[in-house]
Amino acid sequence: MRYLLSLLLVISVTAQAAGPGKNAVASAHPLATAAGMRILDQGGNAFDAAVAVAAALAVVEPYSSGMGGGGFWLLHRQSDGKQTLVDAREKAPGAATANMYQDKHGKVMRDWALNGPSAAAIPGQAAAFVYLAEHYGTLPLTTSLAPAIKLAKEGFPVDARYRKLTGYREEVLNRFPDAAAIFLHNGKVPADGYVIKQPDLAHTLSVLAEQGRAGFYQGEVAQKLVDGVQQAGGIWTLEDLKGYQVVERTPTVSHFRGGRIVSAPPPSAGGVVMGEALNILSQFNEGQVGDVLMPHLAVEAMRRAYQDRARYLGDPDFVDNPVEKLLSTAYAKQRAASIQLDKATPSASLGEPITAEEGFHTTHLSVLDKDGNRVSATLSINLPFGSGFVAPGTGVVLNNEMDDFSAKPGEPNAYGLVSSHANAIAPGKRPLSSMTPTFVEFDDRVAILGTPGGSRIISMVMLGVIEAADNKPVEDWVSRVRFHHQYLPDEVQAEPAFVGSPAAKELMKLGHKVVSTGRRYGNMQAIEWNRQTGAVTAASDPRGIGSAQVRGPQPAGATP
Repeated sequence: MRYLLSLLLVISVTAQAAGPGKNAVASAHPLATAAGMRILDQGGNAFDAAVAVAAALAVVEPYSSGMGGGGFWLLHRQSDGKQTLVDAREKAPGAATANMYQDKHGKVMRDWALNGPSAAAIPGQAAAFVYLAEHYGTLPLTTSLAPAIKLAKEGFPVDARYRKLTGYREEVLNRFPDAAAIFLHNGKVPADGYVIKQPDLAHTLSVLAEQGRAGFYQGEVAQKLVDGVQQAGGIWTLEDLKGYQVVERTPTVSHFRGGRIVSAPPPSAGGVVMGEALNILSQFNEGQVGDVLMPHLAVEAMRRAYQDRARYLGDPDFVDNPVEKLLSTAYAKQRAASIQLDKATPSASLGEPITAEEGFHTTHLSVLDKDGNRVSATLSINLPFGSGFVAPGTGVVLNNEMDDFSAKPGEPNAYGLVSSHANAIAPGKRPLSSMTPTFVEFDDRVAILGTPGGSRIISMVMLGVIEAADNKPVEDWVSRVRFHHQYLPDEVQAEPAFVGSPAAKELMKLGHKVVSTGRRYGNMQAIEWNRQTGAVTAASDPRGIGSAQVRGPQPAGATP
């Protein structure tokens, strides 16, 4: 009998540890998805592939991510079940001060906080590549970065999305000759099909691949970065670069309708805010509230969770984040108690009118390998083309993530919104973020998802989780019509397709103000592995130009 029980235990553990036997990648650009699949075909694991995808995105999506930015990497290692978040969020330079973006009268100098190297925090992307390769990958960086280096050398063709986003920042790119020379053509947005080649970025990636961390944060590249920044009025030093380190953090864990939700902890607000909102929603018939009532209750849950985002959250190395309290059932019950089923709650009645938002031009990638390892990573440089500045000789577009801090508590950032002292600027501090890379683990299936979208990221992923809990196909998670509430402004921000719908009309009857965003938003990338059937499905948001691929391992020597 004891032998039989032991055998059953071994079988159970083996079944749990077994992978899907298929590889899957979903990303915001077909060339990046192809880069990830190529690395998987070469025997790399999900962590190697994620590096390849992110590096390729740094080349072909210079408006959304890059070597001058950072992000959050949620990892699951199947062999031992380890789950962790690699925090590669940018850090404020050592010379940063709380009032560095205020003039002598205390007025915020918005251009200084948004454009040029004065707006740039110390990037974490390169450090993340090295860290993942050394601690979780199986291939050297020379292999996993090879597709991106090739793309940078040979170039990629301009498409309509590139032209649209470049148009937003054409004036700023023209301020900086190195940026204009790479991303514009004769000072103008390039025509469709124009090939963007980035030889300096190819060299930077090659040095990183060959020398590891020192290839970016010390030596030739670091010197070029610092010289370029300082000559253009920025405050970076070689010590800032040399001292940058990624940090492993314990993911947040919450539960909704049988799913275990693993997500990003502070300095991302994503996992906390989404977990709190879903906990509040769960107080009403365990979250199964039906299509008619769901939008109202979801909005009210978002309203309260976003209020707490601004009140309490910041870099955990500087701020005491009450994560346990915010994710507790007791706190959810307390917050849910003020929700009325037949009436909207005015945000002002909840007190403390503060909120925060960050740039919309971010990217996301999701990866699952044949063994069951998985990655959900959200990466950003903030506004399109970040600060618009390229350090001469590097090809690196610098972020403008310093605007994600409170330039002055109570004063609005680039999106007209404000935040609190918890997110004030300090040397070496990481700005608060809404990036929400997420896994959802049900008894029979696993979801991997995330999206760009500024402060709307959290509500988008939350709606995706609800779709997954309803057992909808992965295509529905990425394509569903979206709505959002972030406490202030006190309005439901919704895609045009939602405005005028029966659900929107019902919200307005209850006293909600529903406004159109004027366009569709978000760019979700998602994968589902059904552990019961073995099926793996993946989808890329139809709002973007990305692609999702699923296929079995390729034989040695096969051409992908």
